[in-house]
Amino acid sequence: MKKFIFLLVLLLSFSTYAQGPDEDQLGAWYMYFWNTEFKESNWGLQGDYQYRDWRGLGDREQLLLRTGVTYTPKDSGVKLTLGYANITTGRFGTGIDAPVSENRIYQEALFNQSLFTRLLLTHRIRYEQRWVENQDFRTRYRYNLFVNIPWNKKTLSKGAIYTAFYNEIFINGERKIGDGRSVQFFDRNRTYIGMGYSFSNNLRAQIGFMEQTTVNWQKGQLQFSLHHSF
Repeated sequence: MKKFIFLLVLLLSFSTYAQGPDEDQLGAWYMYFWNTEFKESNWGLQGDYQYRDWRGLGDREQLLLRTGVTYTPKDSGVKLTLGYANITTGRFGTGIDAPVSENRIYQEALFNQSLFTRLLLTHRIRYEQRWVENQDFRTRYRYNLFVNIPWNKKTLSKGAIYTAFYNEIFINGERKIGDGRSVQFFDRNRTYIGMGYSFSNNLRAQIGFMEQTTVNWQKGQLQFSLHHSF
């Protein structure tokens, strides 16, 4: 009888520890994006700080801190970035955080495009080198298409009300991650739609909904973001 009870407790503990995210539970991401350019220079800095929660608040999904050095070649229309990120990822379920840490170096190229006057496109291509706790060295490729559509102005200048959309796909580089474990070629996809307002030429706020699809689960997230240039 004692062995049976011990086995039952062990199985229940494992089930609680290994549970996946509740796909019906709406999560939330709180984000601050910033960038600045050095005067009379092609160089600058950019970064973003994000707190992501499985349930809105109280069940940490991820804390992400990212900063990079930017360079915009003259007359190229392309901004290049070399950056570093520190990420702490928690498990789904209150009281079962068991965080996993990750250090990441990334390179990206960002360029803009306009269609039909008010269809403002931004393309971002990013390559990541990842050191995830208890895993072998990994890489990942990302492509994001951002679309902003201002309704009362032709640009995202002060007073603009706009619709924001993006879709980003993630592709794994190395498939084997150590200890006989492996990941699939497809990592995840994120699709977002929201509304934004420009408080000034340098500060915008957005609220929207993002659907994230991975190999194992699909989940909706509210997103609240500030976008700051200075």
